[in-house]
Amino acid sequence: MLDLMTSLSRTCDGVSRRSFMQIGALGGLGMSLPSVLAAKASGAEPTSNDVNCVLIWSQGGVSHHDTLDPKPHAPVSIRGEYGSIDTAVPGVQFTEICPTLARELNRFAVLRGWNPENGSHGTADQFVMSGRKFNPAVHYPTYGSVVSHFKGFKSALPPFVQLGTNIDRRFGGGQPGVLGLEHGAFEMNADPSAKDFVVRDITPPNGINMDRVSRRQQALAKLDQLQRKADLQPDKFAALDESYQAAFNMITSPATKKAFAIEQESEGLRDRYGRSKFGQSCLLARRLLQAGVRFVTVTSGGWDTHANNFKSLKDNLIPPVDKALPVLLEDLEQQGMLGNTLVLWLSDFGRTPKINSASGRDHWSTSGFAVMAGAGVPGGSVLGATDDEGGVVVKNQYLSSDIAATVYAKLGIPHDATAQSPDGRPVRLNEGHPIREWM
Repeated sequence: MLDLMTSLSRTCDGVSRRSFMQIGALGGLGMSLPSVLAAKASGAEPTSNDVNCVLIWSQGGVSHHDTLDPKPHAPVSIRGEYGSIDTAVPGVQFTEICPTLARELNRFAVLRGWNPENGSHGTADQFVMSGRKFNPAVHYPTYGSVVSHFKGFKSALPPFVQLGTNIDRRFGGGQPGVLGLEHGAFEMNADPSAKDFVVRDITPPNGINMDRVSRRQQALAKLDQLQRKADLQPDKFAALDESYQAAFNMITSPATKKAFAIEQESEGLRDRYGRSKFGQSCLLARRLLQAGVRFVTVTSGGWDTHANNFKSLKDNLIPPVDKALPVLLEDLEQQGMLGNTLVLWLSDFGRTPKINSASGRDHWSTSGFAVMAGAGVPGGSVLGATDDEGGVVVKNQYLSSDIAATVYAKLGIPHDATAQSPDGRPVRLNEGHPIREWM
C-alpha cells in the first residue's frame, strides 16, 4: 500500500499511532487512487533551479551538550560523561562520541545559535519541518510538500520521498497540510540494509506479474469509458486518468526500480555508509536524487533520552549518524551533486543543561543545534553560541522560521510564497529571514 499518513512512533508522551489512511490497489499493486501522484497533473511545473534536498530528521530531541555544543568547563552535572575533542576548525570542539563529524567539520556548517521556541513533541515536528508555529486553524505544509507543489515532477518518481516513519504527525508534522494529499511524501519504511530489501509499492505481490497488471489496467480503462458516458463531469475523469497514468508510469518505469536497487552500489561504499538502516537510507537518498526525486527525508527515532542518555547516544544513536552523514557529503561531492544539493540535520529541540536523576536530559525549548551543508553553505562555519551552561543563545540567534527561510532560498522557493487554504484564503508559508552568513 502507498502509505500517506502512517506512523508508529513513540516518545515520552506514550503515544502510538499506526496507519490510518492507505490508498487502494492499482491492478494488484499498491496504488489504485494515486492522489499522491496527482501533482503531476495539478499544474506544477518543473523549474530551472534544480537544487534538491536531503533532510535528516532525528525524532525526539538531540542533546546538543553531548554532541556538537559541549560545555567542557561546566560542572559534571551539566557537562555530562563525555570528554571533548578538537575538530577540523581551530577552537571548535565536539564531544568524543562524534569523532568523524569532528574530523569532517569542513564539509558542513553548524548553527549553535538555534532557538527552537518550543519544547513539546508533535508541535516540534510540525514547527521545525515547516518553519511555521502550530496553528490549529491552518495546517502548514512541510518542506518537501512545498517543493512538490512549486516544482513538480522531473522524472517518473515522485518529487517528495520519505524514508522511515519516525515523525510525530499529531499536529501535522511532515504532512502536506493545506497543499493537499497529492503533495504528501511517497513513504517507504522498508530497511535498505536488509538482505531481502524490497519496496512494496513498486514490487508486484506474489502471483502477479506486470502483464497481469497491464490487463487489469485495460479492464479498468473500459469500465471508466462506460461510466464516462453517463457522467456529467468529463474534466474530472480526464484528471483522474492522468493521476492513474502517473502512478502506472512510476511502478512500471525501469528508472524507478533502478533508483531503489541499492545492491548495485559497491560493497565498499555501502560499508562506508554503515550497514545500518540509517546509513543505507542516506545512500538510498543520494540514489533517489540522481533518479529525479527533489526532496528526500530520512528519519530516525529514539532521541527522546529522558533516561540513559549517555549510553543510548554512545552505543546506538550517534554512531550511525557520525558514520553516514560525512560520507553522504563526500559522496555527493564526488558525484558532482553537492553544489546543487542541500543537506539538513534537524531535530525537535535541545535538551536540558542539567542531567536528571535517571542519567537523562529532558526537553529544552531555548537552545539546540542545526546542521546544514551543500548548495553554497560554507563548510566549517560554526555560527552562534550558547551560554556556559548551554541553556540560552547569547550570540547570533536564529529561529526555526529563519532555517525555513534559508531552506526555501536555497531551493528557489520565493520568500513570499503562499498557498491557498481549502476555504480560499492565502497562507504565507514563511515569515523568517535567511541566515545571512550561509547565503
